Amino acid sequence: MRLPPAAARRLLLQPRRSAAALPPRPAASRAWQQLENRTDGKHQKQICQVVLDHFEKQYTRELGDAWTSIRDVLTCPWCWQYAILLNKFSQSPELGNTLHLKGYHPAFQGPLPYLPSSLKCYIRRTPGRFPAQKHQAGKLKEYYLLNAASLLPVLALEVKDGEDVLDLCAAPGGKSVAILQCAYPGQFHCNEYDDLRSRWLEQTIESFIPDPLIDLITVSKLDGRQFGDLNPKLYDKVLVDAPCSNDRSWLFSSDSQQATLRLIQRKELPSLQFQLLRSALKALRPGGSLVYSTCTLSKAENSDVINLILNSCSNVVPVDISEMAKAVSQEFTFLSGTQQHELMVLPEKGRTWGPMYVAKLKKT
Repeated sequence: MRLPPAAARRLLLQPRRSAAALPPRPAASRAWQQLENRTDGKHQKQICQVVLDHFEKQYTRELGDAWTSIRDVLTCPWCWQYAILLNKFSQSPELGNTLHLKGYHPAFQGPLPYLPSSLKCYIRRTPGRFPAQKHQAGKLKEYYLLNAASLLPVLALEVKDGEDVLDLCAAPGGKSVAILQCAYPGQFHCNEYDDLRSRWLEQTIESFIPDPLIDLITVSKLDGRQFGDLNPKLYDKVLVDAPCSNDRSWLFSSDSQQATLRLIQRKELPSLQFQLLRSALKALRPGGSLVYSTCTLSKAENSDVINLILNSCSNVVPVDISEMAKAVSQEFTFLSGTQQHELMVLPEKGRTWGPMYVAKLKKT
């Protein structure tokens, strides 16, 4: 098996999502405030000027005037909002009351094409992070903290009970957990090539999924670019939450030399993403659906990759997801001018979700 280039392997090591999670326990309001203040303190970071300068040039060119307001959100972590995905396998009545008192409301309330009643996610307009839960062996967490836009790829995938599902780049595991909140797949395969991230994925699954269901989940560490050749036409639904240049975290790179190297390596990512997508399509059964997602604004890693796949694979067609975007437009801001098979969530004040690119394809 051919290993990825060293640069791509280093990029795979970079966290792509906030998977923080430490548990709400019944406590007095003063204690809750102390916990929230302590968590908010973690956001005091320094902006990496090298990355910001690079983004200024690229995103002013690609996004025009929209970049100014997006930049104001991305460089202001104390204004960020966090969503709370409840774990249906470990429910607490007290948690629901606490969320209500703190001003949280359901994130998805519109007439979505796909919204299982078992998927419960809460958000609020004001910034701040809910206290997270520590991993405890043998004890399930009650919720997962995440960017609410991270659930849109899961909603676009529309997993149903009994379907065979592959999460090709699964770490840290938030979307895998969300899929299992929606349905019970026939077989569920979570793959993560990198050793460190794979251990993170396994811990996430252990923290949220009960033992009987864990036994039905396959976790592997295969090179995602080779996965389709090794497992052809096995899955009804495939999620490719691809390694990408995470705009939020890259802006706060603590080492300017590392940041410069990342920006150089960034040019290699579209090739890796294309190879992952092509492999995922091989693993997909005819008639099956694939969702591709990233957490970057970069056109080269988003629509350019999807267009390359559509132009080079005759057995792939785009799937319209515009109705899903319309149904959640009150809570999310979307980039205008995208195709019907794709969407891009843009962060703005009061709705700081994203960046999140989502595209849906079908294999004929």
